[in-house]
Amino acid sequence: MTASPRQVVVTGLGATTPLGGDVPSTWEGLLSGRSGARRLTEDWVEQLPVHIAAPLAVEPPLGRVEARTLDRSQQMALVAAREAWADAGTPDVDAERLAVCVASGIGGVQTLLQQHDVLRERGPRRVSPHVVPMLMPNGPASTVGLAFGAKAGVHAPVSACASGSEAIALALDIIRAGRADIVIAGGTEAAIAALPIAGFAQMQALSRRNDAPETASRPFDKGRDGFVLGEGAAIVVLESAEHAQARGARVHGILAGAGISSDAYHVAATDPTGAGAARAVRAALRSASLEADDVIHINAHATSTPTGDVAESVGLRLALGDALDSIAVTSTKSMTGHLLGAAGALEAVVTLLSLRERVVPATRNLDALDDEIALDVVRIDNRKLGAGAGLSNSFGFGGHDVCLAFTV
Repeated sequence: MTASPRQVVVTGLGATTPLGGDVPSTWEGLLSGRSGARRLTEDWVEQLPVHIAAPLAVEPPLGRVEARTLDRSQQMALVAAREAWADAGTPDVDAERLAVCVASGIGGVQTLLQQHDVLRERGPRRVSPHVVPMLMPNGPASTVGLAFGAKAGVHAPVSACASGSEAIALALDIIRAGRADIVIAGGTEAAIAALPIAGFAQMQALSRRNDAPETASRPFDKGRDGFVLGEGAAIVVLESAEHAQARGARVHGILAGAGISSDAYHVAATDPTGAGAARAVRAALRSASLEADDVIHINAHATSTPTGDVAESVGLRLALGDALDSIAVTSTKSMTGHLLGAAGALEAVVTLLSLRERVVPATRNLDALDDEIALDVVRIDNRKLGAGAGLSNSFGFGGHDVCLAFTV
């Protein structure tokens, strides 16, 4: 007989986002329907076709050395990890039983661009000696691992906009396999810069509602025209149930399962059949020993692109069938913008809070639901929830599909 997998619980939550510098302020912003998007004021913006984004609400509160030697993505990951660790009660754990899984879709792109300017304008002797550790994609994971002395492994999955979710899924596997008792997991991204914005704009991926930034992110809406680029970080402290119980930890909820698949369709376009997304959802349900009827809420990936939102709707129908009709769906990207590699981690936090507090934040800017999207999308007003499971979807360039399943 196959033994049941180790139960993995969430004991700490941390975030810094376009809505607030921590989890409580971010959650309050979501419930109040605030948008973190605004018009950028930097000089370099004027040359671009897109002038809007969703920057951090609060700059990282770090000392001069950390600010000078850490890329912005690393700074945000450290801020969120410190909040999550404190929220978990600053666990006393054997360092050899503590692991880190912190992801970024792009890594230290701001450092790369800034230091390239230094090289070109001032010469190689003025390039920072910290440049390589600051730009490497595993830099945020390394920063968090060093800060907390993790010796059971430091991991940095890179899977575009699914990176944060994949990091949490990997953390689940690590604890279930017995390799660690606690894993600090999540995602971070700091890509609000001229080159990333220009690149996404050339792909027709960004909204061009420059005169109305707060209404630009419109998941599921007939008038959507692309996503709003955001930045931020979100971290969870995951722990085996036995370890959490032994130390008397407060438990926010249970990471019941995770599913990962890939489209094998196109490097940037979503498979319109939704097959890859459906496989990830089904895998998450199997991993969590859940049925479709157990699910009451989905925090959708729903970035506000014309094709992506429809494909996700199709995939959810494939995976969940008629059960989907009674599931409350939301897209909090309508308020936070799209945090790329941090998006899945933030939405995992929000999904868990929705289940715990039994309320779903309404999708902002949804004036007219797309006729091709057959979902019960929470709009206009927040919606109360009963008891049940929640799913958080994340999909990324390269065909990455990740679904996380939570219960409380």
